Amino acid sequence: MGKKSTTGNKNKEKRQARKLEQRRIADGMSFVTSANKLKDLSPLCQDLLVYNNLESMEINMCIQRVTELDKDVLNWAISLTERNMKRLYETCAWGWNKERKVEEMTDDAAWYLIARNNDNILQAFSHFRFDMDFGEPVLYCYEVQIEEGGRRKGLGQRVMQVLERLARATHMRCVRLTALTHNPSAAAFFKACGYK
Repeated sequence: MGKKSTTGNKNKEKRQARKLEQRRIADGMSFVTSANKLKDLSPLCQDLLVYNNLESMEINMCIQRVTELDKDVLNWAISLTERNMKRLYETCAWGWNKERKVEEMTDDAAWYLIARNNDNILQAFSHFRFDMDFGEPVLYCYEVQIEEGGRRKGLGQRVMQVLERLARATHMRCVRLTALTHNPSAAAFFKACGYK
């Protein structure tokens, strides 16, 4: 009689698990690469790009790569981010560094969802990218910024719905984002949208 060794089985299980993990990551990278090769994301969410709320606010949205954005639109997005976020950044360990923020917002991988009202006045934007995060393909939302007059009218939720639709259509695992813990209004907004 003898005792059967389990070491060989454990090593085999570890190798199989490692191969499965490598395959999962490779598949995820394939989805990210495919999403980043797309020229036009609008057909993936066309029905969500027009937004009307009960307060007679009509919004039209478009999606563009940062490299295609009009310079004035990009400058507005940077300015809105600074107006909305500078004070919050200054009160956390990150601090506010405009040059670093501009570099992040103008990275070639950046996509922008731009919202304008019927008078063609810019109202909101989201800066997002398709990327790998913790080994998963994700649509990473870097910014959701809304002009003061457009807040609390459902526009932010519609922006998130567009991002979620894009994530599903491009086989991303989820929409992922980072919110400052000392920004209670953002925390409440994302929680209301179903984020943890």
